[in-house]
Amino acid sequence: MDLEVGAIVAGKITGITKFGAFVTIAPGKSGLVHISEITSAYVNDINDHLTVGQEVMVKIVGVDGSGRMNLSMKAAVAALSTAPTAAQAKGPRTEPQHKPPTSAAEPSFEDKLKRFMQDSDSKISSLKKHSDKKGARRRGR
Repeated sequence: MDLEVGAIVAGKITGITKFGAFVTIAPGKSGLVHISEITSAYVNDINDHLTVGQEVMVKIVGVDGSGRMNLSMKAAVAALSTAPTAAQAKGPRTEPQHKPPTSAAEPSFEDKLKRFMQDSDSKISSLKKHSDKKGARRRGR
């Protein structure tokens, strides 16, 4: 099995964390699919998209100095959807080509905007609390 950067391989999900999923791609070889590399849609909870034991296609996007592999599912889907198959290389097909199914759970623009506004309000209130504490200490000198 060719396990070089850029290779697209099949793997099995062995663990899920809040920041990504661990995928075994060969005996003794596994890597991490970061939450941002699962799909092009926003992923709030990984468990909505993946389950332990699920078979997935991943692309090896990097290997660090410790030999840990960084994997990407969305890069694998993009590469597989643009790569010509053997049948396509021989000539035009008469049957329609099927694209991989898109996530039905992709949030709408309004949902994304609502989430952004909530995050923004939370960050602003946190900054205000922090700056109020600083101002009170400075006035007390």
